[in-house]
Amino acid sequence: MKTTVTELPESRVRVEAAVEADEVSKRMDRAARALAGEMRMPGFRKGKVPAQLVIQRVGREAVLEQALRDSLPEWYERALTDAAITPVGDPKLDVGDLPAADQELAFTIEVAVRPKAQLGDYRGLEVGKVEPEVPEEAVQEELDRLREGFASLNPVERAAGEGDLVSIDYKGSVDGEPFAGGEGTGQLVELGSGSLVEGFEEGLVGASAGDERTVEVTFPEDYRATDLAGKAATFEVKVNEVREKELPELNDDFAADASEFDTLDELKEEVRGRLAHALEHRAEDQFREAAVDAAADAAKVEIPEEIARARAEESVERFLHSLEHRGIDRETFATVQEGGREGMVKNVMPEAERNLRREATLAAIADAEDIEVSDDDLIEALGPGEGDESPKKILDRLRSSGRDQLLREEVRLRKAADVVIESAKPIPVEQAAAREALWTPEKGREEAEAAQGAEPAAPEPGKIWTPGS
Repeated sequence: MKTTVTELPESRVRVEAAVEADEVSKRMDRAARALAGEMRMPGFRKGKVPAQLVIQRVGREAVLEQALRDSLPEWYERALTDAAITPVGDPKLDVGDLPAADQELAFTIEVAVRPKAQLGDYRGLEVGKVEPEVPEEAVQEELDRLREGFASLNPVERAAGEGDLVSIDYKGSVDGEPFAGGEGTGQLVELGSGSLVEGFEEGLVGASAGDERTVEVTFPEDYRATDLAGKAATFEVKVNEVREKELPELNDDFAADASEFDTLDELKEEVRGRLAHALEHRAEDQFREAAVDAAADAAKVEIPEEIARARAEESVERFLHSLEHRGIDRETFATVQEGGREGMVKNVMPEAERNLRREATLAAIADAEDIEVSDDDLIEALGPGEGDESPKKILDRLRSSGRDQLLREEVRLRKAADVVIESAKPIPVEQAAAREALWTPEKGREEAEAAQGAEPAAPEPGKIWTPGS
């Protein structure tokens, strides 16, 4: 495939692609064989009609159109890969006149692309980093969670309150009709846990063993069972038993039962160390992100609103698609969000713009540092593999379809991020926050530009600038 790229205004490009005549002919033969599966001709078994006879019977143009429907998605991806284009949003694809025999197929793609960055400083940046401290209340919360796992449930002769468990039989109906999953016996419900539809647990507070109650609830609009979403339901409930949860004492005996440690002090130290490890990982992740953000803030990147919106649309679409895999109706979910789907897009626009700024900066750093990605880098990025397929086999499969370039670009940006992060100098987050509040002539110029050319204002109270800061 031959491609040429023409840059357009507003971070858009036009890719002109040409598929060789031999490739077009092969795809036509493949399409013809697929059509032959439903075709009957005298002298040939079903599905065994030669491709050329299928083309003669159906017509070259019809077979070519089928070949295009089958192959254009792959050719589109290959064209962008060959042209080293990272698209943002939906493309405008235009196929020219259908080619005659022995002629190449030409098509054009017009699409938004990741903006380019003009780099500022990106090495040796001073970046705030949290020094993690484990609060005692966090240790206590973890110990209480362990105690919950060893709690005993004791029957009591009193009304149920929050924290108690009740054993119930129930029958539910919507508009007087029972529904699937709406009936059960001996169900244990913890009051105040928030694990059931809002209003159900509240309707059982104050009930005693033997009581019968009618509980009315309304299923949320995004309820996983879409046939019940947004509907009012009535449950007839009988309380069989009230049980009180009793937590074990927090002492050495509990530590021995709940862990491999003999004393409570040893258990506390293990919990504290585990929490500290998690906080250190979180602090490191935050530091890495802050370092990349600092490099992006130092760069000049123009993000057209149309590009940011296209990225936001992609993000919302991925999220809604993930909901479908969890059995949640995407349209119902979007409808109940403030502003609907459009509101969701607006909410993620700032983060979409920030991500584009980061990516543009990292791509420019990768260019400046002449970063290259080897096959060994790709194999390492693929991890242990999938099932019986080794990372090398996965890479070969990606390469055969031209999709290895997407992974290569992702690893390349990671390496660029490592350049920034490994050279960054951690400073206390308080110092970093104070520095952000400082007024500088550069900030004054930016504020003036934002005010459409007004003269830079004097520093506001609390904004301090000193030479060389």
